[in-house]
Formats: sequence, structure tokens, C-alpha cells
Amino acid sequence: MTLSPLTALSPLDGRYQSKTASLRPYFSEYGLIHARVTVEIEWLIHLSNRQEIAEVPTFSKPSIKFLRALISGFDIAQAEQVKSIERTTNHDVKAVEYYLKDKIKDRDEIANEIKGISEFVHFACTSEDINNLAYGLMLKGARDAVLMPKIAALIAVIDARADDYADQPMLARTHGQPASPTTVGKEFANVSHRLKRAAKQLAKQKLFGKFNGAVGNFNAHYAAYPDLNWPDIAKNFVSGLGLTYQPLTTQIEPHDYIAEFCHSLSRLNTVLIDFDRDIWGYIALGYFKQKVIDGEVGSSTMPHKVNPIDFENSEGNLGLANALLGHLADKLPVSRWQRDLTDSTVLRNLGAGVGYSVLAMESALQGLEKLDLHAGALNRDLDKNWEVLAEPIQTVMRRYGIAEPYEKLKSLTRGGQGINKESWHEFIRALEIPEQAKTQLLEMTPANYIGNAAEAARSAHINQCGDQ
Repeated sequence: MTLSPLTALSPLDGRYQSKTASLRPYFSEYGLIHARVTVEIEWLIHLSNRQEIAEVPTFSKPSIKFLRALISGFDIAQAEQVKSIERTTNHDVKAVEYYLKDKIKDRDEIANEIKGISEFVHFACTSEDINNLAYGLMLKGARDAVLMPKIAALIAVIDARADDYADQPMLARTHGQPASPTTVGKEFANVSHRLKRAAKQLAKQKLFGKFNGAVGNFNAHYAAYPDLNWPDIAKNFVSGLGLTYQPLTTQIEPHDYIAEFCHSLSRLNTVLIDFDRDIWGYIALGYFKQKVIDGEVGSSTMPHKVNPIDFENSEGNLGLANALLGHLADKLPVSRWQRDLTDSTVLRNLGAGVGYSVLAMESALQGLEKLDLHAGALNRDLDKNWEVLAEPIQTVMRRYGIAEPYEKLKSLTRGGQGINKESWHEFIRALEIPEQAKTQLLEMTPANYIGNAAEAARSAHINQCGDQ
């Protein structure tokens, strides 16, 4: 069966392929091979810049241009050539080495100084030297070019809703029961604040790389050039790739930072799960209506329905993402002795963990675009729940020394009789408190008892979370 979006095994490359295509340059097999080519070429150039290594001349600008063109010009056809070699070698990194040697060996179109040094491709490297840096570059590229912009877009929309709905009062529901009112905008602002903190941690996560040989001791390096400062050379190389140097390792970079990356993304996803479920509930209460898209069908049998499928899809895919990210975080830092190969196949699923996260964010964004606030439903709900004013009234009673205010209001509001504006006003007028305090309480309604919710909501777009 020919591979296509209809025949793909994973929905990330099937049903949802258009929404995750931006991750393909980083986490596909092509993306991995391209990153390996990048590391191999940059290592060769780095060696040429070390005058202590006389066997590798300092490359001229034309030579460097040619070499870096092997990176910038690497396309699917080139990746197919690497895969063809791999079918013989049965070793993916060795296939990249042979591919590059063939590209630079005895070619008339390249500068003379490159000819004859093909054996310095992959010099003193173990496969993991190449792979760990390749995955670091893949994570960096995907985070900076796809993941963080998607998170920023989601936060921007939530911030805008926080501002738009800052003044719209809403009955809060602690434990699912009517509680002191808030505003719709304030509840959006809460989510924005949490997402910003999680996003900041994800963006600041250092991405590490090691380049110290077969078991982390530069054994082969010192065998060839015993007088060179190889840790310093490796540090400069890794840092030059935009990664943070990892000085102490076994054969593999220990992957602790990948676990931290996965945990950071998972925590952000968990905030979004919380948001998806709350919006789903508010739609069920009628606080939001969903815009009807012409031609769309909500239910196969109930024509009236417009289901909150975007938030449901988002929640479901966030669950998949966190399951994968959790396994990656638990498994990758664990390796037997100086290394085993269980990390290799697991690492290839980094793209799936990030992919389901991006897919979920896209679904949440689609859902937000369809939301219309139903102020009438919110206001009716508030007007049916005057008992929520028991909190401010008993608090003012405490101020003025009235005995057992909580108990008095507990008896009044739990007695089974309905509490409305008139019954509250009768109770307030009978209180032995200053007239100014009575006036304040008489002017209070469930809709205006919102504290500083509106101001807090409007500050959402300017609030920057510190490291808490």
C-alpha cells in the first residue's frame, strides 16, 4: 500500500498531517539525517580552524562555502542517497560518513585543500557524538521555529479574551457549587499567567551536547594528538552549534536535559488540559455559544448540536502528548553501564510528543476562534444566586463586631428558602452597622461583587511571570 495521508500509520502524518507539517524538517528521518550532516560538516570545518592539526589545512572561503552548501542544499534526494548507503552498511551514522566522503573526495569542483582529507570526516567520533548533537539541533530548531511561536499565538489569543471579557461578571463554581463571582476575563487571565510561566521555563531550558568519544574520555583524540586540549576544542565546537557543552558523560549524553524539556512541555500541556475542560464546561452551561460554520455537522443524528470538538480534540491529544513525553522523560536518562541502545529507538519519538502538543494547541486555537460570549446566560445565572453575597455581608458584620455572623448567615442561606434581592435588603437593613456600610451592602449585587477581577484581567497581557 502506497504511503499517503490516508494510509499513514500515525494520525500525525495522516489525518492531521497538514497541522504538523511544520515539524517535519526537524523530527522526520530526513530531519535527523540533515542534522547529522550538519554536525559532521561543522566538525570538519572546526578541525580546519585548529592550526595544531597540521594534516587538516585551514580551509579557504570557497572550500567552506562548498562544504556548507552540502548542508543548505541537502534535500530529500540527498537523504535518499544516504538511505541507499545505509542499506549496505546497516548503520545510519556510518552511512552519513560514507555519503560525505564521497561528496568531498577527489572532486574537481572543490578547492584543493579539501582533497585527500576525507578520512577526517567523522574524525575521532563515536556515533553518539554525532547523534546527540543532531538531536540537540533538532530540538532547538523545533522549539524556536514551531513550538514557541505556537505557544505565543495561543497566549496572545487568551490574553485578548481576558481583556475583552474583563468586565463580564461570572458566577464562580468552587467544588461545582455557586461561589463568589469573578469575571470571564479574569478566568482567562489565570490561564494566561500559568502558560506564560510554563513557556518561559521551556524557552530557557538549556540544550546540552557532548563530543568526547566512545566512553567520554577522548581516548582516540589523545591517541592521535596527545598534546591538544581536547575538552576545550570540544567545548568550543558544541557551543558554536548553539548548544551547551556537557563535560562529563559515558558514551552518551545522559539525556537529563531532554527529560527536563519533556517535563516542561508536559507541565504546559497540563495547564492547557485544565483550560480545555473549563471551556468545555462553560459551553455546557451556556456561557459561550459556538459559531456555526456553514456546512459543518455537529451530530450525525441530532441536527441542533454544535459540539465543542476542538477543545475535546485538544484535551485528547494533550493526553497522548503527555503520555509520550512522560515515557521519554522516564526512560532516556537511564542507560546500562556506559550505554545501551534502548534510547535510540525512543529518541525517534520526540517528534510525536512535540507533534501531539502542537496539534492540541492548534485545536484549542480553532476552538477559541469559534467562541461567542453569551452574556445573557451569565447574567441570569448570577441573578439566580444572590446567596453568594453571604460572604461580603458576614465579613462586614465581623468588622463591626456583630456576634456569630457566619453562623447567622449559614442559617439564613441554608434554610431552604430562596434568597433574592428583597430578602437580602431586609436582612441588611436590620443590621446594627453604620449607615454607610449598609448603603454599601445594599448597592451590592452578584454582578458587581467581583473584587479586582476586571483590573487583574486587563493586566494579563502585560504580566510577566518570574521564576516562582
